Amino acid sequence: MLKRSYWLALSVFIISGCASVRHAVPEDLLNNARIFGMQDIRAFSGIPSDIFKRDFVALLEREEENDPSFFNFKASRTYFMLAISGGAANGAYGAGLLNGWSKSGTRPVFKAVTGISTGAMIAPFAFLGSKYDDKLKEFYTKHSTKDVIRIRIPFINSFVSTRPLERLIERYCDAGLLKEIAIEHKKGRRLYVGTTNLDAQRLVIWDMGKIASIGDDKALKLFRKIILASSSIPVVFPPVYLSVEANNKKYDEMHVDGGISKQVFFLYGVLQGFDKALKEKGVDISKIKYEIYVIRNGYVDPLYKEIPDKLSAIAERTVDTMANAQSVGDLYQLYVFAKDGKGDFNLAYIPATHILNAKELFDPTEMRKLFDLGFKEAAAGYNWKKAPPGIGED
Repeated sequence: MLKRSYWLALSVFIISGCASVRHAVPEDLLNNARIFGMQDIRAFSGIPSDIFKRDFVALLEREEENDPSFFNFKASRTYFMLAISGGAANGAYGAGLLNGWSKSGTRPVFKAVTGISTGAMIAPFAFLGSKYDDKLKEFYTKHSTKDVIRIRIPFINSFVSTRPLERLIERYCDAGLLKEIAIEHKKGRRLYVGTTNLDAQRLVIWDMGKIASIGDDKALKLFRKIILASSSIPVVFPPVYLSVEANNKKYDEMHVDGGISKQVFFLYGVLQGFDKALKEKGVDISKIKYEIYVIRNGYVDPLYKEIPDKLSAIAERTVDTMANAQSVGDLYQLYVFAKDGKGDFNLAYIPATHILNAKELFDPTEMRKLFDLGFKEAAAGYNWKKAPPGIGED
């Protein structure tokens, strides 16, 4: 969630500290590790998941029960999907765009929503719809750096404490929000958040609706920890540890910012074999249509900026450049996924004409400007881009 210019990470080479004793999950048990008392709530991206595949097949079977004509080879149905990227304070743009989209009267109800890093904070509100627009606006326009982090001394496993951010997450992600997410999950809608398992170097995709549906205090705490983990850039933010069990033994998992693995994601990495499973059910997949909307809380075009000849500035620019390049690559993957499935791809991002002049990591003045920009663009009818930069589509 923090701005990608975390140049302080370079200082790790000259800072030593006391490491805590860990009991990490052994490599051969990674796929067997489970959160205590919770089953089938997550999957590793890039590894086909029978759990997620069965869930999606069951969703379509439920569609048939509610509307028998759905599988008669005549009917077709369009599903709307939303993927929200990382971008730290730039999440104010996505928050504004969603608010403006509501204002335009054209914002759809999304069948599935994914969020990563700052997108993980936006995603629950986006999933629940326009009635949470005011909360979304408040979160991204009323808070500053002091409301998110504080300097941590001595440095052990991070430079800052995220206790202020934890309090914000506790405030906004309460039991009432989880209850509403659980209701929508029961209706057949899905909400996913991504974290990075740093030991495994893999993106973990969490079924947040299934967690919310458990409904107890343990589920609420896990829901909050996942959002915190998805936003926790390593070295700057402390990692989030999750207690798990595998083969009747207790271990801990180290989770950090999902944006380390992906700047934006969808489920193609875990739903391999989905089309085959549908055909076995007699479903004409050509009748299943979908539109995927991607909100990139950042730029997609290179931005010129003269960089001073000093370590911090060079490091900051380097990390920003790497993150932007990664985000464009992730957009290309989503675009190819959509085109292969004959889906409709739609992309929004911060225009290169908007220059950021933040005075702090979370500058409320600049965040309000970004919010207003996104709101204005969407309220007037956003001109969704039909391809990532360089593809050449209108």
